[in-house]
Amino acid sequence: MQRTDTTSSTDASRAAARRQQILIAAAQCFRDHGFHAASIAKISIAAGMSPGHIYHYFENKEAIIAAIVAQDLESLLTLTAELRAACNVREALIERAAEGVADQLDTDSAALKLEIVAEAARNPRVAQIVRDADAACRRELAVTIRAIRRVAGHEDSPEAVADMGEVLACLFEGLLLRSIRNPDLDRQRVARRIQIAINDLLDQPGG
Repeated sequence: MQRTDTTSSTDASRAAARRQQILIAAAQCFRDHGFHAASIAKISIAAGMSPGHIYHYFENKEAIIAAIVAQDLESLLTLTAELRAACNVREALIERAAEGVADQLDTDSAALKLEIVAEAARNPRVAQIVRDADAACRRELAVTIRAIRRVAGHEDSPEAVADMGEVLACLFEGLLLRSIRNPDLDRQRVARRIQIAINDLLDQPGG
């Protein structure tokens, strides 16, 4: 029985590794060729496995995008959980914002995210994947913002908290474009200014 459990665990680990191998290869192909030109054949070459092997793990390219988006969402949800577990949630959010700026200004990451958003503008199924993930992020961000604001004595309406979340999203998502248009920008200075902007936003009067 123990051998069976060990074998199952090994198989699961191997499958997870293969899935990740495909996702890394697909991400590179999406960046290099765009979603439509990045065929399963090209992804299979980049991943070093047959197209049939890829279809064993993913039904189509949209399923691959869904898995990439899910990974990003998991990272963001983990981050918000860590922030709310901090002794000072506000300070933790502002401090971690610098990491978020660095992530958003990474040109490879930006190219992939922009390609997915571009496909979402054309493809309703991809759009739903992206919007569902965004809704989950906004819900968790709203909980975090409300916790920070309540400590400061503010009781905000759901709409006011949602507005603050949208402003934060605009700050960070705008960096994706800036990383492409101005790759030489001073990242440390931009990070500091965004930290100041977040601090100011959290100090806004309640609504």
